[in-house]
Amino acid sequence: MSDKIKLVYATSKGELRFEPELKALGAAGEEYWELTEEDLIPLPPGANLFYLPGRQPLGLEIKTGEVEKIDEQEITAVAAILPQGYTRLLLPAYQRLPAAPRLPLFGYTAVAFMGEQLYVAARCTDDLKKWDPLVYNLPALPTLIKEKIASYPRNRILRQLAKCAQEYHCFTAQNIFYERWEGGIPVSPTCNAQCLGCISKQVAECCPSPQGRINFHPSSEEVVEVALPHLDGEEAIISFGQGCEGEPLLAWPVIKEAITAIRKKTSKGTININTNAGLPKALEELAEVGLNSARISIFSMDPDFYCFYHQPQGFDLLQVGESIRRLRKRSVFVSLNLLALPGFTDRKPQMERMFQFLDEHPVNMIQIRNLNIDPDFVWGKMKKERKALTGEVIGMANFLDELAAKFPEIIVGNYSRAL
Repeated sequence: MSDKIKLVYATSKGELRFEPELKALGAAGEEYWELTEEDLIPLPPGANLFYLPGRQPLGLEIKTGEVEKIDEQEITAVAAILPQGYTRLLLPAYQRLPAAPRLPLFGYTAVAFMGEQLYVAARCTDDLKKWDPLVYNLPALPTLIKEKIASYPRNRILRQLAKCAQEYHCFTAQNIFYERWEGGIPVSPTCNAQCLGCISKQVAECCPSPQGRINFHPSSEEVVEVALPHLDGEEAIISFGQGCEGEPLLAWPVIKEAITAIRKKTSKGTININTNAGLPKALEELAEVGLNSARISIFSMDPDFYCFYHQPQGFDLLQVGESIRRLRKRSVFVSLNLLALPGFTDRKPQMERMFQFLDEHPVNMIQIRNLNIDPDFVWGKMKKERKALTGEVIGMANFLDELAAKFPEIIVGNYSRAL
């Protein structure tokens, strides 16, 4: 045990403090784990610190080794929100008060203080160059937006992306105006799932979504106007299925028509779709006209827990597996967008289900996504629906190591590649 790693908390004035008598803890599900130097990296550039209202910070008492809370009304626990390219290893450790509000949809990560600086329980798991916050929100962005919209004044997608780029600071929206890397093209205002952590629409807005969903049905002509100039850019990707929309496969005829028109004019760049893969035949048709890659979001490869989180309408995990089979048959690069939650993803029964699924449905890549959700909400909903979590939690670091060891042919990272 290291006495150097101290508990961090926030005062009522918003000041960060550390408690010299308490060692820092992280949470894996509802278990508390002492943070070690192997768990920690310095707080990365672009990370944000959040105060967790109604949550009393927990630490490990140096002398007794007991879990203790700082029992003061005006003190709150603290968490970090990581930039892309980092995988969270542990959740913040706290005791939730009965009247605590539900947390917004962010990926909360354990924070500690050591050697005069802040650390987080995380691992850098991808190349950061294209997702470094320093290369976004540049001074030229407003001018580039005006110029692009002036070129296509009737294009509703561009007006939506302008909002996403400036109000939500969405990187894939901004890339459309920078004409580089991965650029998002939203196409669908509706969805055939009700994911618990959906960032564009929450049932009854019980927890405000950080992004508003598009409210129109784009035409294939609008898609082509946005896509063609972008595909001439540096390591260009156009992606359907963004945070500001529903399920893009519900607009698959429009996407198919657009891809067909695009590929008649250029073979450049990568055409990608981010999807729940609930419509295998639609994905197959898109692959036949030029879809290059697909990223499939998934919380669990256990059918019961898959339905618990995604709440799919008209499909289940069987359709997801069939979609992967059809895509791979047509040489589409398939990634799983693994929605990772410490204490769930790294639990042995979940890992066994995942490894079995990957044996049956090989993929090219797994993109780790820190699930943006209030952990207490997830655990509470599981208990309410009597979904017992069984088996040992081995930790996200060990999970990542076992995944790499068992499937060395699978790329493990955090975001899409240009092909």
